[in-house]
Amino acid sequence: MPYPANYGGVIDIYYKIKALHQQGIKIHLHCFEYGRAEALSLQSICEKVYYYKRKMSKQYLFNMLPFVVVTRSSEKLMETLLRDRHPIMFEGLHCCFHLSDSRLKDRIKIVRTHNIEHEYYINLEKVEKSIFRKIYFGMEATKLKRFEKVLNKANYIAAISPADAKELSGRYNNVHHITAFHPNEKVIIKEGKGEYCLYHGNLEVGENNQAALYLVNEVFSKINIPLIIAGRKPSEELIETVLKHNNIELRANINTQEIDELIKNAQINVLPTFQATGIKLKLLAALFAGRHSLVNSPMVANTGLEELCSIKNTADEMIKETVRLFELPFEMNEKEKREKILSLNFSNTENGKKLIDLIQFSENKEI
Repeated sequence: MPYPANYGGVIDIYYKIKALHQQGIKIHLHCFEYGRAEALSLQSICEKVYYYKRKMSKQYLFNMLPFVVVTRSSEKLMETLLRDRHPIMFEGLHCCFHLSDSRLKDRIKIVRTHNIEHEYYINLEKVEKSIFRKIYFGMEATKLKRFEKVLNKANYIAAISPADAKELSGRYNNVHHITAFHPNEKVIIKEGKGEYCLYHGNLEVGENNQAALYLVNEVFSKINIPLIIAGRKPSEELIETVLKHNNIELRANINTQEIDELIKNAQINVLPTFQATGIKLKLLAALFAGRHSLVNSPMVANTGLEELCSIKNTADEMIKETVRLFELPFEMNEKEKREKILSLNFSNTENGKKLIDLIQFSENKEI
């Protein structure tokens, strides 16, 4: 369910639909429901929206297929797909249950990969504190690695990052890099100086919780510079840790507009990660709308965004760079550099055209 578009994968999906709609493509959107209400606003950018209940029974944990895949299967969905001959885009390996169905063998099929999924789940397992969830992530990683071979059934794989495209190209044909779709149309950076640093992300995700705890314990507990941490569903550990520090504030479960304002008004968007998978949409948000961006190498490796960020990899380096950047007004000539790089490589319009070209090329080959 790509609305509201307020975290990682659904941001890419929603703004991809929007970009394709603006170029005259008629989208038939098929959504699996599990906790999000039907979104009437999707009807304005889609020709038709279909909803299917996701099968959330725990019995699927013991299936040979990954839980995230087998629970997104529906014969009703297949019946609907078979009513026409339109090209099909599968959003992530999660949605590829029907990719190998022989009834779709003559259809144009594109898979949008958001991560190297088994590597992503291995990293989730490493940072997870709950024993049950740790076991679950480990089992899913094994199943996802095995299931990934289904990508051989796709006409094209649209990888979200250059690193993912390179890795997948070693295993599959017809891999293309089409970077993340996002809500930013142009670079808008406030002049002047902000009064705080910001880390934002979906705090329910283990890697984001780990990054937030790292910033609290290893960086901002050592300096008297304000840090705001913003995001959904923070862990009890993070809540309790933040309370020990007067210069650190947690803003939980605020809406997208409030996070956007925090990004714009921050002096530094501090965004470390310990998982170099996909591309981090929060970094794009910071570069389009924020002042200084301080990251570590895994956040920007092979993204083309390296020269737009300050990159520091140890806690001591981050501390020194935070102190330096906090007193440094953002130079507006840096805005021009961002505009040049971001408009060239991260344009929704251009990425929409790349997807359309793939579909049209496939259709011409069929003829």
